[in-house]
Amino acid sequence: MNREDFPILKNCVYLDNAATTQKPKQVIERINKYYEEENANVHRGVYPLSEQATKKYDEVREKIARFINVKTKTIVFTKNATESLNTVAYGLSSLTKKKKIVLTVLNHHANIVPWQQLAKREDFTIEYIKLNEDLTLDMKDAEKKITPDTAVVAFPHIANANGTVIDVEKLIALARKNKALTVVDAVQSVPHRPVDATEMGCDFLAFSGHKMCGPTGIGVLHGKEDLLEKLPPMTTGGDMISLVTRRDAEWNDIPYKFEAGTPNMAGAIGLGEAVTYLESIGMEKIAKHGKTLRTYALQKLNAMSSITLYSPPKGACILSFTVENAHPHDVSALLGEQGVCVRGGHHCSMVLMDYLHLPGVSRVSFYFYNTKEDVDKFIIGLKKVVEVFE
Repeated sequence: MNREDFPILKNCVYLDNAATTQKPKQVIERINKYYEEENANVHRGVYPLSEQATKKYDEVREKIARFINVKTKTIVFTKNATESLNTVAYGLSSLTKKKKIVLTVLNHHANIVPWQQLAKREDFTIEYIKLNEDLTLDMKDAEKKITPDTAVVAFPHIANANGTVIDVEKLIALARKNKALTVVDAVQSVPHRPVDATEMGCDFLAFSGHKMCGPTGIGVLHGKEDLLEKLPPMTTGGDMISLVTRRDAEWNDIPYKFEAGTPNMAGAIGLGEAVTYLESIGMEKIAKHGKTLRTYALQKLNAMSSITLYSPPKGACILSFTVENAHPHDVSALLGEQGVCVRGGHHCSMVLMDYLHLPGVSRVSFYFYNTKEDVDKFIIGLKKVVEVFE
């Protein structure tokens, strides 16, 4: 876990990794090499440079498939997890005739708004699974909400706003019992721990490159092969077609039918390099380090009387809190003046904030390049913030 691979860390204590992670030099250099030496459009040209670009692009798809243990053809490149989730919501009616959607109050907006828009267009209903007092998902309420008339259950593996970890296997089993589809937002889990999508058993899974040391503008949608075959594309044109006549068109095979236009080739190459970098560290090691930092920070936050925590006792390496008499934006700004980067606000989780009767929270989120010294500097800065608002 070489911090020297991340020059930006010399300038700040970066603890906003749930929003986006920093990029190691290896990823940046790999993207530059692509543009300087390898750039050509993929799946189109028959000249050597294009064929080589295509080969490298397709190799990344294979690498991502191995990373989450699925078939290569079930990996669709998107621009981010938001587009991945929108793609599934857009075509849901082609996969089921049921009309009920079940979400959780922990969902990110990207896993709420597409379903809301679907409900408006096609007369679906939406229900939300509530939380227990310790901010874990209420599985008894899930059993009440997920019924035989449920079309889809969409939820995060790890909640981005407060780090709650959902028992995905249990929730997926409950959905399967009721013949409902499952859509997992794995944005906060794939970068931080081993994720085996086949073992998990979900129907769809989405994540983003920029939250796992990769570049922005590249995301992933995994779907079961038979479902991707049935799912209509949300965007059309370019390489996603196999035939176009004056009046109609036929779609390409999966996964290409979901990749309209010239893809983000450099982004895919960068994501592949990011996966190589993460694998060189080891996902188990990354998960263990995150747990250590969370435990260390949690102990220090619990010792501060002016702090109220909104993360469960056991969770991922995300901790959310409020400071007495202080708005989260002020907390973030004052910490920023001390060189400590944390997030303040609703974290694209207004439904959760409303559920908690809060305007927002402050959030600190760790990654493998963070240290206990980073936590110490954060706590020192936070104590100064508390003094300002006493």
